[in-house]
Amino acid sequence: MPKKVAYNATLIARIVVTPKILILRVKPDKEPFDFSPGQFTVLGLRKSEPRIAGADPDEVPPEKMERLARRAYSISSGTLDGDFVEFYVSLVTSGELTPRLFALKEGDRLFMGDKGRGVFTLDKVDSGKSILLVGTGTGLAPYISMVRTMALGEEGCPVRAITIMHGARYSWDLGYRGELEALARACPRFVYLPVVSDPVRDHDWKGRTGRLNDWLVKPELSELCGFDLNPTKTDIFLCGHPGMIQSGIEILGERGYAKGTHKEPGSLHLEKYW
Repeated sequence: MPKKVAYNATLIARIVVTPKILILRVKPDKEPFDFSPGQFTVLGLRKSEPRIAGADPDEVPPEKMERLARRAYSISSGTLDGDFVEFYVSLVTSGELTPRLFALKEGDRLFMGDKGRGVFTLDKVDSGKSILLVGTGTGLAPYISMVRTMALGEEGCPVRAITIMHGARYSWDLGYRGELEALARACPRFVYLPVVSDPVRDHDWKGRTGRLNDWLVKPELSELCGFDLNPTKTDIFLCGHPGMIQSGIEILGERGYAKGTHKEPGSLHLEKYW
């Protein structure tokens, strides 16, 4: 039987957004945990760990029971949020890992990568430019890390003009909504634009509706953001569903937005979630 992979972190908080969306706070054994806002790290559990009821069948051969089911997740905590690393996770009933993550209780052990990784960060954005952050579902996570880290001044607000446009099927799927609404009320240079794609089943929702792709072509988007959507003045980030990202590349390409290269940073930044 293969040797068990050592766990190196503890789940210290499990916050239920909906039955299929969780916020998980994980405390690493070894601190500090080094990352930049927008990066990801790996979470993992042994395949012998229990899964939630209702998950799809998962037949694991005995010789593979002690192997880790792993997946990369964007970090939603700010760099100074404390002694934990936060993740915004949606359930995939057919997945190897999330049915096991959703079965965890506070105090349970798990595996976490030793540091943040990835280049979906603000490092290459000129300090004088505005930023539009567009995300579907849990693609919001890296943006939460960014605004939490940026809102560290005396006023508690981001130091530059920034807009988050978040799309979800229903209003109850809009994780971090209360936090973002409060930040928008307090900070004149921060705008929060939630969008619901299935308002027929969400009778109480009175806000914006449709798909994010459709909103990217609306002439009034610049006015809502409070800044010009011009690649010389504003960088745009797209994160989440690959269909939204591909459509966004085409729509924004007509405005002059382009992905960067290793040598030349672009004005369009992408992070696909599968």
